[in-house]
Amino acid sequence: MTSPPPPLQAAPTPLSSEEIARIGELMYRWTGMVFGENKRYYIERRVAERMKRSGCPTPQAYLAYASVHLAEREALINAFTINETYFYREEHQLAALSRDILPRIIRTRQPGDRIRIWSMPCSTGEEAYSIAIWLLENWALVDAYNVEIVGSDIDTSALARAQEGRFAERSLARLPAAIRASYFDDEEDHHKRIIPDLRESVRFTPANVIDPVTVARLGTFDVILCRNLLIYFDDAARLTAVNTLYDCLAPGGYICLGHSEAMGRISDRFELVRLSDAIVYRRP
Repeated sequence: MTSPPPPLQAAPTPLSSEEIARIGELMYRWTGMVFGENKRYYIERRVAERMKRSGCPTPQAYLAYASVHLAEREALINAFTINETYFYREEHQLAALSRDILPRIIRTRQPGDRIRIWSMPCSTGEEAYSIAIWLLENWALVDAYNVEIVGSDIDTSALARAQEGRFAERSLARLPAAIRASYFDDEEDHHKRIIPDLRESVRFTPANVIDPVTVARLGTFDVILCRNLLIYFDDAARLTAVNTLYDCLAPGGYICLGHSEAMGRISDRFELVRLSDAIVYRRP
């Protein structure tokens, strides 16, 4: 006996051009990300889902509701963010971290001193946990210093998943078998979970790079990995974000951007540094 076909999903609620523009305005103000008419289908699907969950009957009612309720604003932001990542992404930058960046930083440090590394955005955790695993495997002095790794993202649902530390095969595809065996426990449904010691070694906290006041509460960092975030911003939002990152970076600290991002097009406050494995940027 054949199974009945799955129920058809309702079509996204059609939005007027004015409503698309209003949503784009709100998302830009809240996150710095640019959404416009060219992303209509993406916007309509996500707004329709939030309307259904919040019980708002019309787009106008929903936008009014999201504008004044912080919990719904957070849920809408979570719905709009993109969390496409995997372990050991842009591995050449991790190599630069252990071979060049950290050896330069510890020239002015003593064993036992704290070194702070910030992964922003960290998505569902792969970015931040990759740093921890890489250093354990590739930096001989990792235990000689108090290395603090902080993972942040504007998407609070992604952060909750990061703290859980459960990952599907797709996220693990680039990890050698020995790494999987050492740092992951088997779970149901072919998932794996980061071992408890490693989960406890990374702290996750929300952050929004276009909100300097809240980011300042995190303190300063010696290294920031901010990869494939600025591509979603326009020039004004990029400059705001980069100035926030500059203020979060300790003098002499380093920042790594995504392969398609270039600091020189945004700000002249950083020094470009060519390393054997990667091009990075340094706060003078």
